[in-house]
Amino acid sequence: MMASTGLASLRAVQACRELALTWHPGDGQLGDALIARAERYGCEALHPGEATAPTQLALAQACRGAGLIFIGPRESLVAAMCDAPAIRQLMREAQLPLSDAPDASPRLQLPVLVDREQRALALVEHEVAADGQGRAPSERLTPEQRAYLGQLAMQGARAVGLVGLATLSFTLEGSRLGFAGMHPGLTGQEGLAEALTGLDLAVEQLRLVAGERLKRPRVGPMGHGPGRPGQALLVPLHGGAGRISGGPGVRLDQSSQAGEARLLVWGRDAAEARRRLRRALAEWHDGGTAHAKVR
Repeated sequence: MMASTGLASLRAVQACRELALTWHPGDGQLGDALIARAERYGCEALHPGEATAPTQLALAQACRGAGLIFIGPRESLVAAMCDAPAIRQLMREAQLPLSDAPDASPRLQLPVLVDREQRALALVEHEVAADGQGRAPSERLTPEQRAYLGQLAMQGARAVGLVGLATLSFTLEGSRLGFAGMHPGLTGQEGLAEALTGLDLAVEQLRLVAGERLKRPRVGPMGHGPGRPGQALLVPLHGGAGRISGGPGVRLDQSSQAGEARLLVWGRDAAEARRRLRRALAEWHDGGTAHAKVR
């Protein structure tokens, strides 16, 4: 049963189709009505899509009561992610440095995958601006800081017993990295890491929750080794129904609901990624009325 709708459910639906899993839309139902719908269709599991952490907690609690599998971290860990002091205490016990200003500093977001044997993989960090545009990797990190960030994220994820996918956020104050928060499951920004590693994080989340072994990126450890892994840019597109012809390094995530889309571009360096972004935006504007600025 898919709890989210529109763009917030797109990547989860695609992953279900790729893995040949039968899924049913929640059709906007919430709470008991959503659980009743899942039971009516004979569903064994519920996927929250890109729901907020508090929404995921409510869904996880409802799944426990109904005997459904929740596609996400265990309920107690989701509850800790919704409680800033609680998750910070867990990370303090895991010996991670904590942010001194978790709500005031720009955050580095790092998706992490962990299987049931506690094999972990930190992907590529990204930053998200106030307008929702994302960039990966961060231009603020040195290769050494990038490697350290990945080590911290995997250390924290293992320590709290994560199985599946979560995104850990950190602040960089001067040269000091500090843990700031953690979000369960999909966030909508996974495409940035997917473009630079070759992994489908929505598929991997389903595989890991089902107990399968962690896979490594096909293209090697691009995120936390020496050098830079190219650049990926993500731009939300609001309104309109334009068309994009595709081509190397261009992806459009678009739901069936009008006006919902995310444009993802990537290249071997920042200049190539920005060229592809300008081309794709020009095509979209020619076919619709959406507006987005190249940052």
